[in-house]
Amino acid sequence: MPIFLPEHTATTVSALTPRQVVAELDKYVIGQAKAKRAVAIALRNRIRRQRLTAEMAEEVTPKNILMIGPTGVGKTEIARRLARLTQSPFIKVEASKFTEVGYVGRDVESMVRDLVELAVDMARAEKAEEVQEKAKQAGEERLLDLLLPRVPPPATVDEPNEPASRTRERMRQQLREGRLADRVVEIELRDAPMPPFEVIAGTSVEELGSNLKDLMGNMFQGRGKTRKLKVPEALTHLIAEEQSKLVDMESVNRTAVQRVEQSGIIFIDEIDKIASRDGASGHGPDVSREGVQRDILPIVEGTTVNTKHGMVKTDHILFIAAGAFHVSKPSDLIPELQGRFPIRVELEPLTRDDFVRILTEPRNALVKQYMALMGTEDMTLSFTPGAVERMADYAARVNEMTENIGARRLHTVMERLLDELSFEAPDRSGESIAIDEAYVDRMLADIVKNEDLSRYIL
Repeated sequence: MPIFLPEHTATTVSALTPRQVVAELDKYVIGQAKAKRAVAIALRNRIRRQRLTAEMAEEVTPKNILMIGPTGVGKTEIARRLARLTQSPFIKVEASKFTEVGYVGRDVESMVRDLVELAVDMARAEKAEEVQEKAKQAGEERLLDLLLPRVPPPATVDEPNEPASRTRERMRQQLREGRLADRVVEIELRDAPMPPFEVIAGTSVEELGSNLKDLMGNMFQGRGKTRKLKVPEALTHLIAEEQSKLVDMESVNRTAVQRVEQSGIIFIDEIDKIASRDGASGHGPDVSREGVQRDILPIVEGTTVNTKHGMVKTDHILFIAAGAFHVSKPSDLIPELQGRFPIRVELEPLTRDDFVRILTEPRNALVKQYMALMGTEDMTLSFTPGAVERMADYAARVNEMTENIGARRLHTVMERLLDELSFEAPDRSGESIAIDEAYVDRMLADIVKNEDLSRYIL
């Protein structure tokens, strides 16, 4: 977990050096050493800040990062993998979806509220896991009560209820062994408990609707409905109810807010779309673009956002912005916003050799994914080195002829290449198939040669 969180996870993260962080990112992202170094240093600075005195730590703010590079080169993946590595609350937002205050649409503060909701879910899941065993025991007892109602205690100590007790334990054993799976019980299902009052935060229509829906849910809380369920499904529901009783939501909210404030990461994509092009301002949509920048500015600088889980300070949230900047330039952003992203890294376009490595090296490499998928159909799929190089050739060539979408082109190439096998796999169970250069040429050559066709298919 991020810094400022439970000891067993904090120790693990604090032990990661920048070099180790880069090594971890290398397992999933090919190339882009500059960007990896930048995020690794940003993470390490958070760990260093934790070791400062409280007074000094308050003054040290995150050094936000601006990634500049074409689509499909790994900008989002680097940020996402960093968040997974540290288990930090992380969301990706698109700057072009926000509107200036006064316009209909999402306001910029919604990114912080979304991050808090994500952190609450993370904290709730962790707390639920902690009480899992207690909840399982309580749920089991409730189910046994339904299957075998408890016998009232004896009137005197001379009348022990041992037979009933032995029957209950025998029933418990049968339940654990799965021998009661076909039995049906009647249980009352209730909605999960919610706070009686919540702040209506947000100005967009969907946010107001979501909050009103929650408030309406509170009005009807406690009205359960009776359903007949088989024992395994009933046990699952009862355990979930017991978990919700055992989880302290006030503690969850406090943990979530602290986690967001101290280790949250917000990835703002397409920030170049809100830059005023060539310094133009005051004409058409550029007014709104600059307005969105000015609305984002206080969030990045550090402000307090009102959420239904409490007030959240954004001073120490790490912001990573990214954009292709094909039409506009980073200097077209308003000066104040430029100053809040002091670290700038340029990501390189991917080459044919990069594609070869992307197809085979990462832990989640496409070739490994498709081999695993076909394996579920009892088909053994393999790729020769020549086939991999040929796929990379075709992907690079199509990127040159049409729009360059980087590594995303490999997904379309692979889908087209394995179209026949994916369709026929259930009928070819038990076969071993090796994809070679000839097979790749047969499936892709005609499409790649026809530039008009490749625009639509690849």
